[in-house]
Amino acid sequence: MDEEEEAWLATQRPSRIREVQAGRLAWTQVDLIDIGGGFTRALRDGLEVFGVQVNYLRVGQPRHLVAALDGTRPIAPYVILSCHGDEGRILMEDVADELARFQPFTGAVGPDRVREHFRLPGSVTLVTGCDTGEPALADAFLDAGAGVYIAPRGAPFGYASVFAPLFLFYELTEHRTPIKAVERLRAHDDELAMWQLYRR
Repeated sequence: MDEEEEAWLATQRPSRIREVQAGRLAWTQVDLIDIGGGFTRALRDGLEVFGVQVNYLRVGQPRHLVAALDGTRPIAPYVILSCHGDEGRILMEDVADELARFQPFTGAVGPDRVREHFRLPGSVTLVTGCDTGEPALADAFLDAGAGVYIAPRGAPFGYASVFAPLFLFYELTEHRTPIKAVERLRAHDDELAMWQLYRR
């Protein structure tokens, strides 16, 4: 970048988008894990508008989820699990009996399975499923190495679960911390006040 461009960028409102305008391909990366929560394509498109490189990983079996999050591949600074949830667990589709016997587990992903299978060193992890903001599940993700865990404690309506991550990344793009971003999200309305941030 030459001095003229640097001077021009300095006159613009501060935002991490300026890094992309100055030639970077992205200011951060997100592992977007599609467990069937819907709206994942919209999330991907929105995040890319914010200058985020999205590593889209579609999960069809429990072993895919483990492969995505067990730490054997580099984990992005931000992880979003687009999913359904219930009673403090991440729901997964049943697999056929002939495949089920080859899986590390079957059924929902609760705290024990998170601790056993996931390694998320330092990541900011966001889960969109209903009731995934329960403290026991949050503690498990923090035990698995997440630096911050963000999820709804309750059952937000469907399109709130696509708006919340986009709102959060807008705030992050504008140089706000995850803590400040979640404060602003929760203040938006009662539906978004369900989102909780946990850290140690």
